[in-house]
Amino acid sequence: MKAIYKSILAAALVAPALTGCIDETFPTDGVTQGQLSANDNAVEALVWAMPAWLNNLGTVDSNEHYDWGYGSIMHIRDVMTGDFVCPTVGYNWYQRWGTVINVGESYLSTQFIWNWYTQQVLTTNKVIGGIEADTDSPTRRSFLGYGHAFRAFVYMDMARFYEFLPNNAVSSVNADGNDVKYLTVPIVTELTTEEEAGNNPRADHPTMFNFILSDLQKAEGYFSENSDGRLSKALPDLSVVYGLYARLYMWEAGYQEETTGDKSLYATAAEYARKAITQSGCTPLNEAEWTNTATGFNDMSSNSWMWGMQYMKEDRVVTSGILNWTSWMSNETDYGYAIAGAFAMIDASLYNSINDRDFRKLSYVAPEGSVLSGRETFVSEHFKPQLGEYCSLKFRPGSGNYIDPKVGSACAVPLMRVEEMYFIEAEAKAHANPAEGKALLESFMQQNRYASYRCNASSEEDVIEEIILQKRIELWGEGQSFFDIKRLNMSVVRAYDGSNYSPAQRYNTNGRPAWMNFCIVRSEGNNNKGVVGYNNPSPEGAYVAIK
Repeated sequence: MKAIYKSILAAALVAPALTGCIDETFPTDGVTQGQLSANDNAVEALVWAMPAWLNNLGTVDSNEHYDWGYGSIMHIRDVMTGDFVCPTVGYNWYQRWGTVINVGESYLSTQFIWNWYTQQVLTTNKVIGGIEADTDSPTRRSFLGYGHAFRAFVYMDMARFYEFLPNNAVSSVNADGNDVKYLTVPIVTELTTEEEAGNNPRADHPTMFNFILSDLQKAEGYFSENSDGRLSKALPDLSVVYGLYARLYMWEAGYQEETTGDKSLYATAAEYARKAITQSGCTPLNEAEWTNTATGFNDMSSNSWMWGMQYMKEDRVVTSGILNWTSWMSNETDYGYAIAGAFAMIDASLYNSINDRDFRKLSYVAPEGSVLSGRETFVSEHFKPQLGEYCSLKFRPGSGNYIDPKVGSACAVPLMRVEEMYFIEAEAKAHANPAEGKALLESFMQQNRYASYRCNASSEEDVIEEIILQKRIELWGEGQSFFDIKRLNMSVVRAYDGSNYSPAQRYNTNGRPAWMNFCIVRSEGNNNKGVVGYNNPSPEGAYVAIK
């Protein structure tokens, strides 16, 4: 298994745009898709191409130091919220997203995101298209489960990225006069022909929901037949499918509530969140696990992780030294971008909202003279004078090794933790019964974070706001808060007394930011006339920084 995983990037799949997902083959000296699918080892290689692509370096240009795979996209999402501060310095390749500059349809940074996702779609279609749907092989049916679950995950990300949701800064009617409200992305499957792909419009919300739901239902069916378990936590399993259902139904319930006032699907989201908790057997992190300087948020074996991605020491992102998760997310290294000045920091306001009794607050350098100052644990004491207040200590370098990037950057990154499911369940319940959602939140917090926690809110709006606050604290840096802020039409506030955001990033919005409606790269229209005239308007210039 490891040999396949380590070598899979040698067979990386290349597709310049979503339309490029048609009639592609592995670059294997003329070996066809049919020949690959006839061999079990080759089919397993197709499976491992999916998690391998998460760590791809150079999707469009490795000289652009944000081009290092899915971890970078998670980072992009975080810097577009009001929770994650990365100073506007020369070393910060993410400041375009933090300052909402150069994020329109014609930029290479926009192409990176689009191309990365569309090529990940290709890896999933290769698995699904490479195996007969009616195969009676248990192994191959499990492989089909991996393919459908992975594709659901990718399209759910894309849909929530690119769907245009109403906001008070940019109209949904674009410069071509077309209303793009609630449009997501074109759908390409293993059966899509080249002709169909050439005129493939953006799917509306209901169409996309039903497509993702169908993939999850297929994955659930395949996984339910298999009692042997998955090959690795780098691949999804039945518990992850339940977790993806929970995310999907929260997205759909938000759409239904916003468009019709119907809140009934929140109950389905809560049901699947609970199924995910039960099926996974995972347990929330305790303080010792959370703050561990060797394994804190870098180890796939953590019992709270349902799914993760693993960097291998041979991966190009690791051997690059600086184009990887540890370089950008761990401040405690002797190498990398974070320690060079592009620090990973929590927003001061969010930090101050964390109770001093909550051990999660120890994930950040406390302001000098505060109650928690000096109680933080560092990988090495020599980082103490280098890291200022609010700098993150959450993501430790691999094995706690801050010197050798081949060890420190060969870490794991969480894609789904069981704690997220507790917060989904609480929020989903709160939409129908605030008292029930409040009780679930208090139960989780008191049992797992600090015993004296109390939620003082009582109304539906206030209870949900508190649940999301605690979820933002819990999942800080894990790329999830973006989706909640966009879904719930929440404001981003960066300009306030005591803000630690750079002046150019100090935007305050009234409701969801327009910049969370991502533009599709212009080149997609060169091959797919179905999207021409139907792009999201650029959010550039819609906001003025409050300096």
